Amino acid sequence: MELLHGSPADMSGREAREIRAYQFLDSLAVDVDRTDHPDRPATTMEVCAEVDAVLGVTICKNLFLCNRQKTNFYLLIMPGDKPFKTKELSKQMGISRLSFGDESYMEEFLDVRPGSVSVMGLMNDKEHRVQLVIDEDVLKQEYFGCHPCENTSSIRFKTADLTEKILPALQITPVMVHLAGTE
Repeated sequence: MELLHGSPADMSGREAREIRAYQFLDSLAVDVDRTDHPDRPATTMEVCAEVDAVLGVTICKNLFLCNRQKTNFYLLIMPGDKPFKTKELSKQMGISRLSFGDESYMEEFLDVRPGSVSVMGLMNDKEHRVQLVIDEDVLKQEYFGCHPCENTSSIRFKTADLTEKILPALQITPVMVHLAGTE
């Protein structure tokens, strides 16, 4: 793996959802660094650690959640090293019970597969069916790391670009939470 600057010049062999992510970022003039790892999808902690080392940033946890009735859906972004406690988030959001959302909803709403969930998937949610929830500690970092809708590449950009360019372009106002990793 190596650190590369900008969107790929050659998009051949990439999934359409990944190409759309790069095109979206380019349209907003978001300066991106990336690493491609097609032979090593980021599905294990070991590969994720390698990706983090190359990018110089820790990729966040991106959790696709829903309420018990499966009527409200959430994308939680939190620091990768922080434990997730469902009860803690449920209490802060005033939701009696949260669980992980079904893969079918994830694909339908965000056009991503398990292991590739990221804030970039929200560009595919034209009807805003998924509420973005961000742990405030994520926004304290200079850079934000995620996948461009495929876990065979990883990208980083300034966190300010997330809050000042990407989310406004998507017309998204996130719910901010502070998760301590305790119940």
